[in-house]
Amino acid sequence: MAPALFPTTIDLPAGFRPEGITIGARPVMYVGSAADGSIYRADLVTGHGEILSRGPGTPSLGLRLDDRGRLFVAGGSSGDARVLDARTGRMLASYHLALSEDTIVNDVVITPAGAWFTDSRTPVLYHLPFGPDGTLPLPEAVVRVPLTGDIAYVPAAFNANGIVRTPDSTRLIVVQSVTGHLFRVDPATGHTRKVDLGTETVPHGDGLLLHANTLLVVQNRLDTIAVITLDRTGTTGTVERHVTDPRLDVPTTVAEFGGHLYLPNARYDTTPQPATPYTVVALEPSHQRSSREGCS
Repeated sequence: MAPALFPTTIDLPAGFRPEGITIGARPVMYVGSAADGSIYRADLVTGHGEILSRGPGTPSLGLRLDDRGRLFVAGGSSGDARVLDARTGRMLASYHLALSEDTIVNDVVITPAGAWFTDSRTPVLYHLPFGPDGTLPLPEAVVRVPLTGDIAYVPAAFNANGIVRTPDSTRLIVVQSVTGHLFRVDPATGHTRKVDLGTETVPHGDGLLLHANTLLVVQNRLDTIAVITLDRTGTTGTVERHVTDPRLDVPTTVAEFGGHLYLPNARYDTTPQPATPYTVVALEPSHQRSSREGCS
């Protein structure tokens, strides 16, 4: 029997410990390893894949692919970021972002002006400004924008995590994992304002995905995705529902292709071993289950 096309569960290498995922215009996913920083590339049509880039021994967390075939990688506790050629895995650039040893460079979003990275331990956004023709900046051109306003970092916790642009593309939105709040950020000043979700929060919020004015928030330890309708400016939002699936096992981030959602299972409740199996699961629209469980 021929293998099914677009499998709904894709195996990763044993012991891989996935965290970030990104998918571009083609049916190819890229997944980063929190264990050693390797990048795994897989064909969504067949589910087959291979290591694209061997890691530096430090984590690869959030990933983002731009329309030039460049893969931006958040370096977690190493406090850095890397940019890889998504076709060859070749390193294009490396940047030292964090000025503090207490750092987890966690996630990244691409805008026309450049790449923005969150830090879950230090209240700052890191910016890699693109040149006029989209060229990568020199290492010394990193911009560090302190976060002020409504957000208050909790020591030794996961704070700012996933990041996207607002629906009108004028601001950024970050989720604070420890509090379950979303914040709208002015990238020019770093001033934050809490997004009004009424009485709702999204605790354990991790990866974010925006489509039009619908924001998906992966709530990792709740094994669920919050579906939020935002106003155009990202000032207010309504938690419409939660999507879950029995195959989810502490998912961290989410990417979309062909109407399907792809989530890596980080399995944080399982002690990692070299032989521990890991997967990416695809949620087909007809198989997604809605739930109000996990709301707070």
